[in-house]
Order: sequence, then structure tokens, then C-alpha cells
Amino acid sequence: MNPAVVSVITLLVCLAIKVPVFVAILAGSLLYFVLTPGLPSLIFAQRITSGIESIPLLAVPFFVGLGAFMNHTGVSQRVLDFCTLIVGRMTGGLAQVNVMLSMLMGGMSGSALADAAMSAKILVPEMERKGYTKEFSSVVTASSAMITPLIPPSIGMILYGSIANVSIARLFIAGIGPGILLCIALMILVRLISKKRDYKPIRTEPLVKGELWSASKKAFLPFCLPVVIIGGIRFGVFTPSEAGSVAVVYAIVLGLLYREMTLEKFFISIKETVLSTAGIMLIVGAASSLAWVLTREQIPQAITQIIVNSIDSKYVFLIAVNIFLLTIGMFIEGNALMLILVPILAPVAQAYGINEIQFAMTFIFNMSIGAITPPVGTLMFITCSITKCQTKGFIKEALPFYILLLTCLMLITFVPFITLGLVNLVF
Repeated sequence: MNPAVVSVITLLVCLAIKVPVFVAILAGSLLYFVLTPGLPSLIFAQRITSGIESIPLLAVPFFVGLGAFMNHTGVSQRVLDFCTLIVGRMTGGLAQVNVMLSMLMGGMSGSALADAAMSAKILVPEMERKGYTKEFSSVVTASSAMITPLIPPSIGMILYGSIANVSIARLFIAGIGPGILLCIALMILVRLISKKRDYKPIRTEPLVKGELWSASKKAFLPFCLPVVIIGGIRFGVFTPSEAGSVAVVYAIVLGLLYREMTLEKFFISIKETVLSTAGIMLIVGAASSLAWVLTREQIPQAITQIIVNSIDSKYVFLIAVNIFLLTIGMFIEGNALMLILVPILAPVAQAYGINEIQFAMTFIFNMSIGAITPPVGTLMFITCSITKCQTKGFIKEALPFYILLLTCLMLITFVPFITLGLVNLVF
């Protein structure tokens, strides 16, 4: 049997029996090197190390660290207070705050998992005390955390840009439109469900004179961070990788300014950063070895030729890609899937004349949907593990949210202005 076939079968079997993703990828790649005569095993180790020796990937630990520092230095609480004033009087007030918090924190943390964990710890207990069901609270938390991979600075965009050789700065700008679209759509759905279930606003009294100004002043410096990141990259002050280090320093300074940065919190944030970064880099290194195997066997080129010969329309291709990504995203973690499939699908999209930025956002949004779908939805599991929500109840409650997400996916896929409007304006 062809070593490449054995490699892929091994990978799929390992994933099916729930072997950790990076181990499954490494096992499949290693078998290829073992079974291929005359292929030096040293290349296997070289591909793993070279896969993580990438300049764009330097931004990953910085933006992961940014999310950790934001959650431990009082920044999140100040943004939460601001969101409460802005949307607290809407129907389903706490759920609306949950969505708005993800929208604003998405421009600071860069990590959907960090955002979901923060909201699950801070907001869900309070939502339950106010009469919201545990299932609804968990679904709102997980689905609103999907905004984070779309709003800059997004770790998913950094990975995609480094793999597909696409401008990370342009991806950052392109994500703003889909992020706003998803935020508005979620707030509308939350309002409809809350009205039906009689979930009350947090407050009914009007704002006291000076109250909004006071909350805005407290949240002003955190809100400056996305402007600093995007503006600095756009005007060439620093690269996306350097922007991560600038953002971390900014978060630490805010923690000191707010007098909430202690030595204990500093080391807790560093520990979370190291653990999260290590998990990402293990997958990146493993996927790099598998990508080399696929390229050596000319599998991407073969798939490209087959698709181009069998599908005439780029719209049919996009529909097929969406169905494929939604299906496979249910079983494989998004970052791993990105590292495996982007080298295959991005060239095909280019062959159809699809804008590389638009296709990137379509791909990233698909991966975000996969993060809240069973059986391997990372956002679903991390939220449920914190809120103690049963997976069965989560899935049942999430059905209208899945319909909403699919609608947003179709808009992002077939309405280029949503992703490219700001990019064309800025660049």
C-alpha cells in the first residue's frame, strides 16, 4: 500500500479514537517516513522544527499572553462595566452584555478560548442568578466567543497568513466587517429569545448624568489597544509580530496603572501563556511535517486539478468547500485543520479567481463554527466544563444559533463587501 495512504488512514484512525491531535498528525507523518524507502528520517525532525520557526508565528505567544494579562489586570472588568451601561437596558440585558463584551474583548485578547473562559467565569453565574437557564447562558457565551477569531488581533488570522502567505495586516482589517455582522446578528437573536422567555434587562432606569462618561473614561485606555495595533501595523511602525509584544507591554502598563498587577497575577498570566502557546505550537510543528508529506506526494496539486476539472463555477466551489469544512470541522480542531487544508484549498480558490482575503475569512469563519459543534467543539467543551452544562442540553439550546451562524456564513461567502469593504478603503 502507498505510504501516503497508510499515513492518512493512520491519522484518521487516531483522530477517531480521540488521540490528541498533534500525536495523531505526528503518527501519520512518522509512518510515511518509516515506510518510504531511502527517505531520511532526519527530514521528519527538520520539518517539525522548521514549521514553528516562522517569523509571523512569533506573534502567537504575545497575543495569547495579551489575553491572559487582560483577564488578570482589571481590564476585562472595566470593559464589562462599560458594556453593562451600553446594552444593559435591552431585553435580555446580561446576555446582550455577554455578546458585546466578546465583541470588545475580541479586539484585545485574540483568543476565543480565553474570551469564553473569562465570560463563563464572570457572567454565567450572574446570568443564572437572574433566571437565565444554564444551557442558554453557556450557548450565548460560546457563540459570542466566536467573534474573537474574526476581530483583530486574531491568532487564527496570524496562522492563516503565515501558511498561505497572505498579508496579516489585510486579514486584520477584513475581520472587522464579519465580526460586526456576527455581533449584531447574535444580539438580534438573543433579544428574540429573551423576549419570548421574559428575560429582563439589567436596569430599567435611565443613565444618570455623567455615568456613561465615567465608565467611558475607565475603559478608554483598553479601547485604545486595537487602534494602536491596527494603526501601528498599517503605518509601518511595527510588524504584526512586533505588535504582539507592544500589546503585552501595554496590558502590563495598564495593570500597573490600575494597581491590579501583582507578582502572583504576573506569573499566573505567564503560566497560562506558556501552556496555551505550547499546545498551539505542538500542533503547528506536527502539521508542518504532514504538509511536507502531502506536498511531496503532490496531493494538493492533484486535488486542485480534480476540482477545477469537475467544477466550473466558483460559487459551486465555495458551497462545496463550506459543506466540506463544516463537516470535517466537527471532528478536527480548527488550528490543526487550518494547517492541513489551507495549503490545499487556498491555491484552488486562487485558480477560480476568488479573492484571497475573502476566502481566508470564509475559511476562518467555518473553523469558528466548528469550535461550537460536537463532537470536538473546543469552545463548547471549555464553556461547558466551566459552567457544568451538559453537552446534550447545550446542543439542543444551540439549534437556533447554528441556523444564525450558517446564515452569516453564506453572507460572508457571497457578499465580498462584508470582508473587502474596509480593506479596499484602508489599503
